[in-house]
Amino acid sequence: MSLEQRNKKVAETFEKFKIGQWGNELIRSCAQVATNVVEQKHQVSRAKRSRALGSRAFRGSTVWFTGLSGAGKTSIAFALEAYLVSKGIPAYGLDGDNIRTGLNKNLGFSKEDREENIRRVAEVAKLFADSGVVCLCSFVSPFAEDREVARRTHTDCDLPFFEVFIDTPLEVCEQRDTKGLYKKARDGQIKGFTGITQDYERPEAPELVIQTVGRSIEESTMEVIRLLESQGIIPRLENAVSEVEELFIYGNRLSSAIEEASRLPQVEITSLDLQWVQLRNPIHNGHALLMQDTQRQLIERGYQNPVLLLHPLGGWTKDDDVPLETRINQHKAVLNEGVLDPNSTVLAIFPSPMMYAGPTEVQWHAKCRMNAGANHYIVGRDPAGLPHPNGSGDLYDPRHGAMVLKMAPGLNDLEIIPFRVAAYDCSVGKMAFFDPTRKEDFDFISGTRMRGLAKSGKEPPKGFMAPSAWKVLSEYYQSLKSKMDTN
Repeated sequence: MSLEQRNKKVAETFEKFKIGQWGNELIRSCAQVATNVVEQKHQVSRAKRSRALGSRAFRGSTVWFTGLSGAGKTSIAFALEAYLVSKGIPAYGLDGDNIRTGLNKNLGFSKEDREENIRRVAEVAKLFADSGVVCLCSFVSPFAEDREVARRTHTDCDLPFFEVFIDTPLEVCEQRDTKGLYKKARDGQIKGFTGITQDYERPEAPELVIQTVGRSIEESTMEVIRLLESQGIIPRLENAVSEVEELFIYGNRLSSAIEEASRLPQVEITSLDLQWVQLRNPIHNGHALLMQDTQRQLIERGYQNPVLLLHPLGGWTKDDDVPLETRINQHKAVLNEGVLDPNSTVLAIFPSPMMYAGPTEVQWHAKCRMNAGANHYIVGRDPAGLPHPNGSGDLYDPRHGAMVLKMAPGLNDLEIIPFRVAAYDCSVGKMAFFDPTRKEDFDFISGTRMRGLAKSGKEPPKGFMAPSAWKVLSEYYQSLKSKMDTN
């Protein structure tokens, strides 16, 4: 529909309702429609807008929820809005009540006013969609002609429009009656109330019909998500977290899963193979301090029982790193001594090789932990990487890991917690957060120095590592020394 045709329709609408009463007995007359206007073309393309919004594609579109009052339109629309925004997709919900308190507060509920209400909303939704936002409109919109006007407003501008009919029976809506409107309509206090004294024209060919009886808001919302995925508005991967298959097995499913596993192909792993399944670093009390402090912060923020995922690397690393079996035993010793609370810690192996890929690997680690269910991620001081080719130091800046996670896509469900530097505080004989005002009190015990102490059979400073955990580490390096002496 051209701008001239739309202006003509507006004029016809006002002519049909030229004089009428509304609100406080004020008289409204036909507004003059401007004719000396020329549509102005934007210089910014939709592709450029999508990049500015951080989207990999233009996702501007409108989802039009229609149905009786109390059907569940707003509940589903707002749940969908929250989902899309959590996935980094710009979305905004336009609700009928909210619009009537501002933009359309001068409109009543006559047929003509309902037409004008929907026309205005359709124009606003079109602007949202054209800007790259997924616009979610929840309006009773009882007349099929008005909904068709809203559709044409979008399709004439090559913008996707999806009509979603929330098909909830009248008796169910009346039972819900969250706003008390049905009771007022039955009592005659509200005239022209849809479903009671005014008919609702059911959509003949909506893109989606949702029946809410016996279904949760989440289930209904997932139907709309699948529609948007099928139409290419949002990528299918966006809902991977919500629909990931549960991998933990409980109860009577456990025995059948074990039986199934026994029939699967197997690969025998020898002691030689195990040397390629290695860990990255042992845990000392400085690491534990970071984990304990994070738990304290989360409890102060209101979390009931924060659970630590102790997720050591289980894939290939350098030959001089500690083997997996020794590393796990060292972790267990830390837990057994209570340095980390065993009741709120999950110890699991992360079966990934050490790739020394710097910021790229930082993103890989963070996203894997997020998919495993982590909500908070402690970021290390620097990403492991290769030396700089000119010999001037490391290839990656120590800040690269934390910097890249602040701008990396797909981490909306993960809160990044900065790594605080911990060192051995000689004044108190334990690991503590570094205080630059008294740096002479701190001893930074490097990994190389720690391995040297273990190989020589010496003890680290008291409070550096749990004694039994140090014993596991020391015995491993002592065994290596014995093998070398024998050879």
